[in-house]
Amino acid sequence: MARETMADLVALLAIARERSFTRAAAKLGVSPSALSHAIRGLEERVGVRLLTRTTRSVAPTEAGERLLRMIGPHFDEIQSEVARLSELRDTPAGTIRITTGDHAAETILWPALEKLLPDYPDIQVEISVNLGFVDIVEERFDAGVRMGETVAQDMIAVRIGPDMRMAAVASPAYFATRSIPQTPHDLADHCCINLRFPTLGGLYAWEFEKGSRALNVRVEGQVVVNDIALAKAAALGGSGIAYLPEDYVGPQIEAGKLQRVLEDWCPPFPGYHIYFPSRRQQSPALAVIVDALRCRE
Repeated sequence: MARETMADLVALLAIARERSFTRAAAKLGVSPSALSHAIRGLEERVGVRLLTRTTRSVAPTEAGERLLRMIGPHFDEIQSEVARLSELRDTPAGTIRITTGDHAAETILWPALEKLLPDYPDIQVEISVNLGFVDIVEERFDAGVRMGETVAQDMIAVRIGPDMRMAAVASPAYFATRSIPQTPHDLADHCCINLRFPTLGGLYAWEFEKGSRALNVRVEGQVVVNDIALAKAAALGGSGIAYLPEDYVGPQIEAGKLQRVLEDWCPPFPGYHIYFPSRRQQSPALAVIVDALRCRE
């Protein structure tokens, strides 16, 4: 295979995965115009259109999808083998990409990495904060951080945090003119601050449990956010009841700025785990990170 064709296939693969000439160019360290030229040349040589371009998006054609299905795994294997060469070094090295939620990133992931990274200057970490669930294999992440009960069974999961509880909270000013909910069903009479998971497209159903009773409650209110910091700010401002991790709002509860309700409906559940594909050989860099995060309580 000609060197030019090999380079053009790498360009095609990057564009298809990023769904953008601009993002693919940044990833490959070239200009968007150079990528466009490469794809035009490849399409001329194979005699078919491989990408459909619009002003807003780019996607593979049927022929492009067929080619990508054939070459993609081979390029991934090559990249994986090159990455494993770092195992021959005296110290772990390489880039580790991790997807996580904002709460886990702030309370567990970053505090551990902040201490770890100065001792391993050849390790680079990319943290992608996303409230929704991400397919780490498809999106090419090395690992993800999520609640233990939400991790797929085909993944290796390592506990990195203690059990957690949720807390339904609102400001004392909010409750000054409203009744205190006694059961989750009473939330129907209140303004609640909804949280939207971007990848799922829907609003998070608040999960409650008491004894043998488990309830998923869809709540309503004027405010919908996709960031727990905004949800807490809205609750502090009196906009309604928010449903957030207990440790995240604990200081405000203790200070009397937030009032907790339905506490007996919020039992503990498995906390955060870092997970990664069981079929993928763990790199030394990822192993170091997992060990630093591992919960030893």
